[in-house]
Amino acid sequence: MLEMNISKKQIDNYKKDGAIKIPSLFTEWINEIKEGIDFNIDNPSLYGAENTKKGQKGRFFDDYGNWQRIPQFENIVNENTTSDRQLIIHEVMGRNCGWLTAATAYEYKKILSTKKFIPEIGLNKEKWDIHSVLLPEKNIDFKLECDRLKKIMNKYDCVNIFLSEGFGIDIIISEKKKNGEEILKDAFGHVRLDDLNPGKWFAEKFGDILGANKILIQKSGYFSRSSKANNKDLDLIFETCDYAMKSAIEKKNGVIGRDEDKNNRLSCIEFKRIKGGKPFDTNSEWYIKMMKDINTL
Repeated sequence: MLEMNISKKQIDNYKKDGAIKIPSLFTEWINEIKEGIDFNIDNPSLYGAENTKKGQKGRFFDDYGNWQRIPQFENIVNENTTSDRQLIIHEVMGRNCGWLTAATAYEYKKILSTKKFIPEIGLNKEKWDIHSVLLPEKNIDFKLECDRLKKIMNKYDCVNIFLSEGFGIDIIISEKKKNGEEILKDAFGHVRLDDLNPGKWFAEKFGDILGANKILIQKSGYFSRSSKANNKDLDLIFETCDYAMKSAIEKKNGVIGRDEDKNNRLSCIEFKRIKGGKPFDTNSEWYIKMMKDINTL
């Protein structure tokens, strides 16, 4: 973690102006940022553009969405040693998204296993790891979970939680009713998740109990819309579109997707077989193995 001393005057100025200058705070990152910029200019993405008009002096190069393909940028974006006692909530959006939350956590851990860490300078794998996965299908003892996570916070200075938006709705509703708050519902009679805002609610609860000095809530919807499709995404998109066209020509109705009843092969799934609210099978071998690994931290 970077050592810094923030004066009361700087804090007061920040509260008054909304921004302050802290000289030399990221000095150690300058060379890495420069390397990343040089690489980006030499290897622009599809969005890269030269915006300097003919006859103008200087250069105005524009590009975005590069942090996942340029290691230097990714190191800086992902750097979590610049804050102490940091709580990060990765909220996967969706009322019944237990499987998606667990599968996202599983993929994250696979990516993590390919990274190199340097414990000697504070870059510990345990700090970047997942410390809790909260799903609608799994009830937890909230106090025990907080006790476990507080030990992790004290040891690693950071707690990362993958939270399904549908997790703990009953807990939130119960507390809101005790406080005399109205529980709003949508046209289908479902509790309005955007009003409950589980990510924010649990971030405040965990943050207070864990003594977090910094809290980040990262909602999957925002990142999904801002991230470009990778090769795996593109393969699935084109494969799905091709199969949809084939099904249409054959006059078949349904939804194109990987069919669990057909060994996860792509198929045109009949509408009568599709229903919302399918619970995730927490007895899945890969999930049990992942949670065992998480709970040993």
